[in-house]
Amino acid sequence: MKPAPFDYYQAKTIDEAVELLSEYSEDSKIISGGQSLIPMLNFRLARPKVLIDISTIENRNQIENDAMGIRVAGTTLQRFLEQSKVVQEELPILYEATKHIGHVQIRNKGTVGGTIVHADPASELPAISLVLDAEFEIKSKENQYTVEAEDFFITYMTTALQSDEILSSIYFKKPPRNSGWGFHEIARREGDFALAGSAAVIGLDASGKCNHARIALFGVAPTPVRAKVAEEMLIGKNYSADLLKEAAEAVKQVVDPESDVHATEEYRRNASSVLTLRSLEDAFRRAKSV
Repeated sequence: MKPAPFDYYQAKTIDEAVELLSEYSEDSKIISGGQSLIPMLNFRLARPKVLIDISTIENRNQIENDAMGIRVAGTTLQRFLEQSKVVQEELPILYEATKHIGHVQIRNKGTVGGTIVHADPASELPAISLVLDAEFEIKSKENQYTVEAEDFFITYMTTALQSDEILSSIYFKKPPRNSGWGFHEIARREGDFALAGSAAVIGLDASGKCNHARIALFGVAPTPVRAKVAEEMLIGKNYSADLLKEAAEAVKQVVDPESDVHATEEYRRNASSVLTLRSLEDAFRRAKSV
């Protein structure tokens, strides 16, 4: 199939893009990498009257590092993020997750902001934004504000972003000192969307007790989800195999998977627990070695 007819505008700056969004609002769609939108247009699952192309804006790839976190422009290519030495050294969990997005050809075109706004519950970066307490900078013609990642994802492929707004940047916060991370997912083939996935960040105090815990799951609910009950089980505790098994089992309370042609609800629920256990084991091990 071919897309329904649309008008096309090429914005040279983010300000020009939000001007166009203000004018056309719900009739428009932003396109940059187009790795998700183009197939939706071709199948006519999306029928915008106006496409606003931001793929050629100046300085689209921007990564800024400070003491508290790393700010990434929404237009930054996933491959640029993956190859950033700053990201690899300062936020290795973000680097690891980015490597699992599709294939290199996909990451050469897809953008960081695009995959977050698309909000597929099986994609990696929305979940990583939860474990890294990310803040999203939202911009419109009349306003600019910040929203926490936890408040951004509403339901399946639906976010808090309004039709006249754009995700201008993502601020991924650095975990505390003496912290480690773990990331695991299961997919039918390399590059496929995850059937289930888990990401964890664990911080330890001087005595080895957990003082910081973040656990997020993806592919097992209408949105990426934080497993706060499991996190609370870990706070103030030293590592033990039994403790991690209990916390991993507790994530089943927050997942809400569905069956489809690829996997059953039961498989995804059990996989979420198994993958969380692996992520927690890796996170504790890395935190101890810091």
